[in-house]
Amino acid sequence: MKMLTRDELRQKLTGRVFETITATADSLGLECYVVGGYVRDLFLERPSGDIDVVVVGSGIEMARAFAKAMGRGAHLSVFRSFGTAQVKWRDTEVEFVGARRESYQRDSRKPIVEDGTLEDDQNRRDFTINALAVCLNADRLGELVDPFDGLLDLRDGIIATPLDPDITFSDDPLRMLRCVRFATQLRFVIEEETFEALERNRERIKIISGERIIGELNKIMACPQPSRGFVELHRCGLLELILPELSALDNVEVRNGRGHKNNFYHTLEVLDNVAAASDNLYLRWAALLHDIGKPRCKRWEPPAGWTFHNHNIVGAKMVERVFRRLMLPLDGRMKYVRKLVDLHMRPIAIADDEVTDSAVRRLLFEAGDDIDDLMTLCEADITSKNEQRKRSFLANFKLVRRKLVEIEEKDRIRNFQPPVDGEEIMRRFGLPPSRPVGELKGALKDAILDGLVPNEHDAALAFIRAKAAEMGLVEK
Repeated sequence: MKMLTRDELRQKLTGRVFETITATADSLGLECYVVGGYVRDLFLERPSGDIDVVVVGSGIEMARAFAKAMGRGAHLSVFRSFGTAQVKWRDTEVEFVGARRESYQRDSRKPIVEDGTLEDDQNRRDFTINALAVCLNADRLGELVDPFDGLLDLRDGIIATPLDPDITFSDDPLRMLRCVRFATQLRFVIEEETFEALERNRERIKIISGERIIGELNKIMACPQPSRGFVELHRCGLLELILPELSALDNVEVRNGRGHKNNFYHTLEVLDNVAAASDNLYLRWAALLHDIGKPRCKRWEPPAGWTFHNHNIVGAKMVERVFRRLMLPLDGRMKYVRKLVDLHMRPIAIADDEVTDSAVRRLLFEAGDDIDDLMTLCEADITSKNEQRKRSFLANFKLVRRKLVEIEEKDRIRNFQPPVDGEEIMRRFGLPPSRPVGELKGALKDAILDGLVPNEHDAALAFIRAKAAEMGLVEK
């Protein structure tokens, strides 16, 4: 972070866009400020996104005049019901809003809006670090307005609300998720009083739509260390309301002096491992959900101790319900996550035993084009504190990866389609769609995956003919 002086802020607010905003505001006699995330990111020396401008007066009038001054290439969109307007110019988006005060009804996060002052507008902001405003009028250009010491909170790495956090979160419960999201993105600490208000107001999250909740969760998931966000959501009690399947993993039982690992913190470690290896959002979701079947599958089985047999299968069946409830997409992205959850034990089982060509062929067949992501997930899943066992697994995973490449080059198993299909079988043996056709296809698939028959037409046809003869079928 850099503590910018007024002169330094003036230097940051140059270029055609800001110079035109200044000229437009002054010509209309309007107070005008750049606010929020853009100002915050200037001090944090982060890439700045869209520009939010507060006008003490009509934001729409200001936007119209600004767009006209920018000329061709400026595209104006007016959202009259919200009292806002947006101007897009090249790669820049500027949103104008009139300064306002807000009040809320308890059963809605939609505010009742009235015209207000800059002070009113800063009071309604979610966090002190987002309430910073810098004047854009020529005579005060670069002057920082910081009534809540947001600059000090930026310096100290603190997330706090400008006013009473209970009112802030009760008025708009989505701010609770934004609180955790900003803490995760910026690696800040949530101020104690603010955190306690998260705990007290967590039930209010129930009035927020799934679309808004998943928007914030996905931003947490996209962070370099997403586990920080899920730990905070769990600590304040929001997680059990939003994603109870995950919070249920924070349970350790001990019997006869033998306990199992805490699967919640294991899951978050896997998530961070995946995040370090890939920016694929849905691979991260697969990591987050890979063990959600464990609470339903946990058994005490002497002398083995605690077991979680088939938790991958149970967890895969839970994925669609989770996606549906959170309003995540139910298309191929959900199926991708479900497949990875289902298959995540397979490479580990192979790596824990002799790495046979047959086992690798079957893994490649079932994973298809997602094999590399599956291997990334499975390598991330090795969180054992036994370093020798961990090294052994990872060494075997390297062998599995090498065999995957060798077998794909030799046998072309990825997205495998039998070289003799059902249509050809029915035509050659005069069969309708029937059980014998399925048996022949299944036998051929198993023979190819077991390496007994090459993945080529003539060899496959010879196998089909021999198998059909055993079944008493005659070729026409």
